[in-house]
Amino acid sequence: MFDISWLLSLASHFPLEGMDMRFMQQALLALVLLAPMTAALGVQVVHYRMAFFSDAVGHSAFAGVAVGLLLGMHPHISMPLFGLGVGLVIMFMQRYSALPSDTVIGVVFSAVVAAGLAVVSRDNTIARDLQQFLYGDILTMTEADICWLILLFGAFLLFQAFAFNHLLYAGTSGIIARAHRIRVALYEYCFAALLALVVMFSVWGVGVLLVTAMLIVPAACARNLAQTAGGMFWWAIAVSLSSSVSGLALSVQPWMGTATGATIILVSCAWFVVSIVVSAARNERRL
Repeated sequence: MFDISWLLSLASHFPLEGMDMRFMQQALLALVLLAPMTAALGVQVVHYRMAFFSDAVGHSAFAGVAVGLLLGMHPHISMPLFGLGVGLVIMFMQRYSALPSDTVIGVVFSAVVAAGLAVVSRDNTIARDLQQFLYGDILTMTEADICWLILLFGAFLLFQAFAFNHLLYAGTSGIIARAHRIRVALYEYCFAALLALVVMFSVWGVGVLLVTAMLIVPAACARNLAQTAGGMFWWAIAVSLSSSVSGLALSVQPWMGTATGATIILVSCAWFVVSIVVSAARNERRL
């Protein structure tokens, strides 16, 4: 699809020991593409109060992979398609159901997890294949996966350029947004679709159990550190990028030897502790 050899060469001096450099270059590039997307979308997830939404979409990975394996479809195709469908269904039900949004998400969450477990219970070989998606492994990213990530990153940039301010309006007040002739439903559906796809790709890197943390923790750090909406956006990206790169570097060192996804989230949580201290010091000076 694309020739990405020149992009992979940018990571040729990444100081890691005991690993195939090609895999490390691909993992690093995947994280550099994923981190800004999860950070920026995480800010909007916090603003929209959609953390439970991302958790439901993330857990739909089980059902997507299980159904794909059952039908003979590659998981890297079935999982994003299934997650995209789940995200759009949740958004549709939120808009047209009288139930609270967390109730709707809870029902869909339960349905997709139960569907995944039902399929897995029929075939033990599928259960073994699902282990990778439970914990994640960024080192399994292939060039084809990175090509799809590049396409997704391009779509993400276009969407943020046109929709960032409109989504801020819609998240603050749908009535005000409509008064400014903002097509709230269109932006919300597009946001849900983009978020679902980014969550599915993130599952490959950090696993189902930690995918929500990759969205929420950098955004929470940014809220403590920034004083404007724009500042929160850039702080979240800085925290996410630094956590991803340093987490990858630490996890593959012989003296560390931890799961990459877990290490990335631990670095993000360390950032969060720092942000709490900075925020407390700032508030103390104002008193």
